[in-house]
Amino acid sequence: MSNSGGQSTGLARIASTFARARAEGRAALMPYFTLGYPDAATSRQIVRAIAAAGADLIELGVPFSDPLADGPTIQHATQVALDGGITPTHCLVLTSRLRADGVTQPLLLMGYINPILAYGVERFVTDATAVGADGFIVPDLPPEEAGALEAACRTHGRALVYLLAPTSTPERVTTIAARTSGFLYLVSLAGVTGARDALPVDLSGFVERARAAAHCPVAVGFGISTPEQARAVGRIADGVIVGSALINTVTTAADPAAAAAHFVRDLRAALAPTPSR
Repeated sequence: MSNSGGQSTGLARIASTFARARAEGRAALMPYFTLGYPDAATSRQIVRAIAAAGADLIELGVPFSDPLADGPTIQHATQVALDGGITPTHCLVLTSRLRADGVTQPLLLMGYINPILAYGVERFVTDATAVGADGFIVPDLPPEEAGALEAACRTHGRALVYLLAPTSTPERVTTIAARTSGFLYLVSLAGVTGARDALPVDLSGFVERARAAAHCPVAVGFGISTPEQARAVGRIADGVIVGSALINTVTTAADPAAAAAHFVRDLRAALAPTPSR
């Protein structure tokens, strides 16, 4: 039995979430957090806190030993989680418990393809669907090699979100935009995840090119670290993704869940539409 609640498919839940944010005149806020960091119980508290603080969708990081798309902050969080014994199975259990805790936002599992292959592609999608996951983000999986995962996601009504780099050729933009489901994940810069002091100067043009090719919402991640940056991205994109800055916030906090909630509330407030004069 699916534990996702509400609408029948993850794709429908994701679509309605973006539509609701759009109707409110703002971009959707999508925090990322690594499951199992700094330990399983605390990560569960943190995700509950960011859900209550105003996250629209939440990316749940599935730890992997070689997170090639991630910078030092998420690499560290991932390694701590792995050292604590977190496996993909534990991540599914945590997802189920978050649903039991009353977290209703769309939940997307973000991880790498090797653990999914080891688990079994069809089995992983089936089990993830059963515990309430709405979709998957797999940074190291190109669409040319994603047939089995795409098929399983179609069967279960789950999203398979592809990432698009700013260096992509027009042909690649067209290919990725056509194959993604749920939303299109735009990598704001050439490089790995991590908080940055400034946004790329050509980000607006990249978003425009992607939006022209996309059949679904476009969300921007990598390098967004402050409410001001989130506001700037929210003016041009349908979704704003923040990960490393959130992890940095909880890492230095005496009360990680409270710090996470405060940080997400500030991001959400920055995305609120400006009242018309």
